[in-house]
Amino acid sequence: MASRFKPLIKAFGLVDGIKFYIHLLFKKYGAFTSSKYQTTFHLRSKTTDKYTFKQVFLDDQYNVSLPFTPTRIIDAGANIGLAAVYFSHRYPGSKIIAVEPSRDNFQALLKNIQGHPSIKANCMGLWNKDVYLSIMNPTGPSSSFMVTETSPDNPEAIPAESVETIMRGEQWDTIDLLKIDIEGSEKEVFEQNYEYWLPKTKAIYLELHDQMKKGCSKSVFAAISKYNFSFSISDENLVFINDDLC
Repeated sequence: MASRFKPLIKAFGLVDGIKFYIHLLFKKYGAFTSSKYQTTFHLRSKTTDKYTFKQVFLDDQYNVSLPFTPTRIIDAGANIGLAAVYFSHRYPGSKIIAVEPSRDNFQALLKNIQGHPSIKANCMGLWNKDVYLSIMNPTGPSSSFMVTETSPDNPEAIPAESVETIMRGEQWDTIDLLKIDIEGSEKEVFEQNYEYWLPKTKAIYLELHDQMKKGCSKSVFAAISKYNFSFSISDENLVFINDDLC
């Protein structure tokens, strides 16, 4: 019991931690209001939302020490917005672009980021060019949707943009923090058309998915190795720091 209770107290404080513990103990979902994060979390039943909640707030997987304070953040694979809320609290004054291709996840994301005007949400995918995608495994876990290119006239088509397009749209000359958890699409993102944005990115948190799509790690490390990034591991994430910019 204590092993589950203490992380909640550490993450949310005594009062909210007790409330969250009672809800989670009885496997209840719905709305969880946090005064610390100034938001109401909406976790859906029969999804992986509770596991994602644990990763972000209890395991504190994005608690990484950086040599600068990020102000321009892209959260690719934003899921239901929990990481975006975490970044918004950790880095006040930052602007966060949250990218999520699943329409169901995106609706939950919109609820979770209410009260955080610094987070701009886009229902789209991340790719190496501006295309349309479709979800390959629509009945899979809500945190493990994979995508593939499709035609724009596909009724299930989802728009996708490259990192460069996002940067130009926001008029950013650099990215401070690029978080990528896109269920294998990192293979395509790092496979081509990275020459503009990669050397202009200060830090990357990236989760590899070779178990879902072969060649992810090969694609990522081949691109990263062309620039002056240092490398470490934090929880499930690879952390790359651009030593030329930091």
